[in-house]
Amino acid sequence: MNGISRRGLLKSGVAAGVLGVTGLPLRAQSRGGKFTAGLSGANTTDSWDGRTHSDVFMIAAALGGVFDALTEVAADGSLQGELAESWEASADAKVWTFNLRQGVTFHNGKAFGADDVIESLQLHVAEGSKSAAQPLVAAIKEMKKLGEHQVEFTLEAGNADFPYLMSDYHLLIYPAGQVEEAIAQGIGTGLYQVVSFDPGVRFVGTRVADHYKGESAGFFDEVELIAINDNTARMNALMTGQVDAINRIDFKVEALLKANPNVNLQEVTGNQHYTFPMLTGSAPFDDVNVRRALKYGINRQEMVDKILLGHGKVGNDSPIGPANQYYNAEMEQLAYDPDKAKFYLKEAGLDSLSIDLSASNAAFEGAVDAAQLYQAAAAPCGIDINVVQEPADGYWSNVWLKKPFCASYWTGRATEDWMFSSAYEAGVPWNDSQWDNARFQELLYSARAELDSDKRREQYYEMQQILRDDGGVIIPMFANFVQAVASRIATPDTIGNTAQMDNNRMLERWSVA
Repeated sequence: MNGISRRGLLKSGVAAGVLGVTGLPLRAQSRGGKFTAGLSGANTTDSWDGRTHSDVFMIAAALGGVFDALTEVAADGSLQGELAESWEASADAKVWTFNLRQGVTFHNGKAFGADDVIESLQLHVAEGSKSAAQPLVAAIKEMKKLGEHQVEFTLEAGNADFPYLMSDYHLLIYPAGQVEEAIAQGIGTGLYQVVSFDPGVRFVGTRVADHYKGESAGFFDEVELIAINDNTARMNALMTGQVDAINRIDFKVEALLKANPNVNLQEVTGNQHYTFPMLTGSAPFDDVNVRRALKYGINRQEMVDKILLGHGKVGNDSPIGPANQYYNAEMEQLAYDPDKAKFYLKEAGLDSLSIDLSASNAAFEGAVDAAQLYQAAAAPCGIDINVVQEPADGYWSNVWLKKPFCASYWTGRATEDWMFSSAYEAGVPWNDSQWDNARFQELLYSARAELDSDKRREQYYEMQQILRDDGGVIIPMFANFVQAVASRIATPDTIGNTAQMDNNRMLERWSVA
């Protein structure tokens, strides 16, 4: 991890908080003009409720535009203060004090303060909340207002990563007492104020005058995000000048984009991974031997070659990637092995297996093709995979977390605990395999509070091994972030690698060339 270490977060929270408002380089950037992006991941059910956000369109519009969080992961991986100016921790990392920025106002004129932070975070643990950030906030035992611009968080157990967690894109800060209105209208403290918002179609925003980030961020006068879920339509929109940037380029047409002198390609290696989660609470995926058979029945290298066209690397069924501090590069790589797949089927008492695999390119670009490659590779293993092509619209609400076996993706997270707590901790809303392993849970809680880096590494290495061998998520590949930007747009020298489109912060970090 570049930038501030976890121990540094504990010892010098004040220094961490004042390094900068954003992760921008200090060189001058042009102000003015309009920026338009064509993005995937939009749905007609989209709203300004951060608890529901799951893909780039709303994440970039919300946390990257209209709203702020307490902290922000900068492009170089360091942690910066956003609505929090600084923070300090107790020796056991169990009590954290956040000092909030003064002079910040919401778009409706309300002054920002401690009450807004507390009420906004409580949304995620309210009765009936299905927020993916629920486990992050549930770990807070008590939130106490120490002053108008100071909040104290007492955690159930020590967590050296806590300031990182407060940058999660679900944890938008709303005005206290006006949350419903803020969600309905899009009222935040972000750089851009909502002009219009048509769910699943378009967002338009204008730069807020006299914003607290000053001249260091938010260089456009106007921004527009257009929902373009189809990859061919996105490319055509860029090539014809209708938009200035697109995410998730189709690697099959990469040569066409490279040949266009008005287009620049960005490729960033991060922790984004493409997955096939199984609901381990449902047969036959409740049998670890069936899961192991499926792990050996997939040709990972073929997917990297044919789906990513080399823009990534083989995955090993652990979500911890090369951009993480405790990535276990020593772990033996799972490889395609029909004989081992058949062996584990027999261990499960089966001669063959027939299952459905739901897929849509809404999950990731090339997901349907990847599912078909999986189908072909699994056949010699005695595994018959029926690929069910699902509609793109509504995929995340109708298929993911509902169908027993499907395609999915994760951008990864800046820290190991953040990733594990979001998707692998037992019972959390986005545990998309419903997986529950006692040893894994024990290690999760222990590593979270462990301040000794060597001991933490041992624990995270073991957790990755458990996921590889017994987990309910097949991770065949880590995919680089590859996006295209018109030459009229200037981007920083360092592009964020924790999420696509410069950590979803393009609206605040990019400018007109």
